[in-house]
Amino acid sequence: MAIAIALAGFLTAGSLRADEPAEDPSLQILLVTSGCCHDYDFQAKAMQLAAEKEGLKAVWTVVAQGGKGTRAEIDLYDSPDWAEGFDLVVHNECFAGTKNAEYIRRITSVHHAGVPAVVIHCAMHTYRDADIDDWREFLGVTSRRHEHQAHYGVAVQTPDHPIMQEFPEPYSTPMDELYVIEKVWPHTEVLATSKSQVNGKSHPVIWTNQYGKARVFGTTYGHSKETFQDDEYLALLVRGMQWASQK
Repeated sequence: MAIAIALAGFLTAGSLRADEPAEDPSLQILLVTSGCCHDYDFQAKAMQLAAEKEGLKAVWTVVAQGGKGTRAEIDLYDSPDWAEGFDLVVHNECFAGTKNAEYIRRITSVHHAGVPAVVIHCAMHTYRDADIDDWREFLGVTSRRHEHQAHYGVAVQTPDHPIMQEFPEPYSTPMDELYVIEKVWPHTEVLATSKSQVNGKSHPVIWTNQYGKARVFGTTYGHSKETFQDDEYLALLVRGMQWASQK
């Protein structure tokens, strides 16, 4: 089921002619969400409210398909033009067991052609069981498992990056999972890392990626309700949306 939610009003016509329609200044965002392990309804509402709070004019279309399992091929991607009309796609889904290569490439090919994206938490484990690397290259990192929930310190690596300029230091996450990153892809820029409480190894937790013509912003954090109640985390997501969409 797709639900369109308007978060910002339109600009007035101002000096435009009476017969000339005003352009909608809002960012058209497609949020793809659902699957295993998280409160996706709560997270979707939290992101929309955060965008409004941070002054990002946006109209959201929320597609929550596929149920709560680990394997799904949702109807949205039946069309090769599934992202037409959107300025940004936010991937916050969790379907680790889906393996269909043709299906996955219907998603990644659209992004490679230029549709920007934000990828959150379990999107990194979505299509984890697939034999192809297209989705992982799109994400910018490869991960197949995570460590325990805890409060993790976040070390900023690129403080001058526009996404990170307002990020607080020091910062410790709400209760969340640390994803183990096996590979950082060549066009990925790591913006921040966190250390494992198991072996002390640092893993990227915030980054950007250039995938074909598309900008991609990603973070592995976003598991708990507490994370989606954290103002600094939500503001980070909004800055990531602005950077990826270049609006």
